[in-house]
Amino acid sequence: MTSKQTTKATAASAPFIDRYFNISARGSTLKQELIAGLTTFLAMVYSVIVVPNMLSTAGFDPEAVFISTCLIAAFGSLLMGLWANLPMAIGCAISLTAFTAFSMVLGQGISIPVTLGAIFLMGLIFTFVSVTGIRQWVLTNLPKGIAHGTGIGIGLFLLLIATNSVQLIVSNNAGLPVKLGDINSLPVIATIIGLAATIGLERRGIPGGILLVIIGLSLFGLLFDPNVTYQGLFALPDLMSDKSLIGQLDIMGALNPVVLPIVLALVMTAIFDATGTIRAVAGQAELLDDKGNIISGGKALTSDSVSSIFAGAVGGAPAAVYIESAAGTAAGGKTGLTATIVGVLFLLMMFLAPLSYLVPAYATAPALMYVGLLMLSNVSKLDFDDKVDAMAGLTCAIFIILSCNIVTGIMLGFVTLVIGRICSGEWRKLRVGVIAITLGLVVFYMGGWAI
Repeated sequence: MTSKQTTKATAASAPFIDRYFNISARGSTLKQELIAGLTTFLAMVYSVIVVPNMLSTAGFDPEAVFISTCLIAAFGSLLMGLWANLPMAIGCAISLTAFTAFSMVLGQGISIPVTLGAIFLMGLIFTFVSVTGIRQWVLTNLPKGIAHGTGIGIGLFLLLIATNSVQLIVSNNAGLPVKLGDINSLPVIATIIGLAATIGLERRGIPGGILLVIIGLSLFGLLFDPNVTYQGLFALPDLMSDKSLIGQLDIMGALNPVVLPIVLALVMTAIFDATGTIRAVAGQAELLDDKGNIISGGKALTSDSVSSIFAGAVGGAPAAVYIESAAGTAAGGKTGLTATIVGVLFLLMMFLAPLSYLVPAYATAPALMYVGLLMLSNVSKLDFDDKVDAMAGLTCAIFIILSCNIVTGIMLGFVTLVIGRICSGEWRKLRVGVIAITLGLVVFYMGGWAI
């Protein structure tokens, strides 16, 4: 029997779940995928608290939004896992949730049904951009320096988000924008110890080291932190209540000329924000081909855009791939089984709502900080022999963290690259696609449509 026949025979004898998700083929194991899925879920479960809290300030019913948030995360993650076979979880985008609550509803007085209609239309346009290849074209024309710079910037962004969530780094009323928080507080001490423990366990190659730290700190909080209390186990979701947002969208109202520019702003933001995140997480999971393109990239891009259509239909905020997916890929996730597990857990979350309060911010912050540190390794991938490309990538990275906006960093990275190429006399290296994207982003920002 030839080696090729042996490989085929081995593949045929493998369990169905291994063959379906290509687990062995991608160098992973069932245990590794299970741990990665649980790790990603725990890293992003905070969304079921944060998203309802944000939208409730704009008049959304928090219980209805809780159900919608779980449904969106379940739908998007299952689609990404079962169809695209990638370890990326989808949920309500926190940045777009804030825009929905504070700009659309509170700021511009748009009613909740019309807002949901706008999110639905945004998902339709976003999906059209994805399936027609326009979004893939954007990804293909993403220069290597900016692609790696996006990964660096997202790593820094994760560090800022995680440290701020436990008040290790806080805003500063005078002088510099941020400062050190209360170093003696329990959340800060637990986070620092958790980060050090995560680094140590990962260095030793302990399976599920990140997950072990999350569980350990959650148990610590339950035993010693009065703010972490057991509030029950089961809570039946009421999908048919009068306050339910499922199917409450007003599409015709969203077609109003006043609302359409907001829809286009959501689409533009999602194209570069979510696309940059997908590229960064795929790179972290080593799921890029020889040309630097994402494996099953077209399906990945379509999965999160379709999820926004679903979000508008069930009454939630726009959906996107979560940066926290990198926590799962750092734990070894390489296939869609990771995302599938996340999706199933979010379905169960609708019935286990009280358990979400048992995972404090300082339990997941070390995982996000660790992943952020890992993503800084993209610096080594920058080609400093091509200084313009490398510096454009660093410009992108720095302004992602300084502006707290992925799209802003990408826009400034493109501008730096184009002007840098012209001034260095290397204008022949510029592709038409790069120039077109740069002009589009500049017009988007100069026109005041950026979120």
